[in-house]
Amino acid sequence: MANEIKSLDRPEETRPFENGKVELVKIAGHSVGRASFEPGWRWSEAVKPIAGTESCQVAHVGYAVSGRLKGVMDDGTEFEISAGDAYAITPGHDAWVDGNEPFTGVEFESLADYAKG
Repeated sequence: MANEIKSLDRPEETRPFENGKVELVKIAGHSVGRASFEPGWRWSEAVKPIAGTESCQVAHVGYAVSGRLKGVMDDGTEFEISAGDAYAITPGHDAWVDGNEPFTGVEFESLADYAKG
């Protein structure tokens, strides 16, 4: 297999939605994505109409580059992701940007079908 390098600054696909977007590249048969959410973004308002599910059903695995995201699982368990955190969030949650700084996360595989109509 040859080396392959791609920049998320030149995404192969961009999926915009209210107060945010997902940018994707495919590399060596895998999907790498950058999620960018502005203050005021909330999954249940911005992505739920696209996903058509009551809560986010994507399993996320990634790294928080900037900002802070809070969320709640369907069972009521709360979580918080801050810049510098690696995270794995199971399906069945809502999430929102906490504070006045945009949230940016880089995820591996998990954004391949995110916000895809």
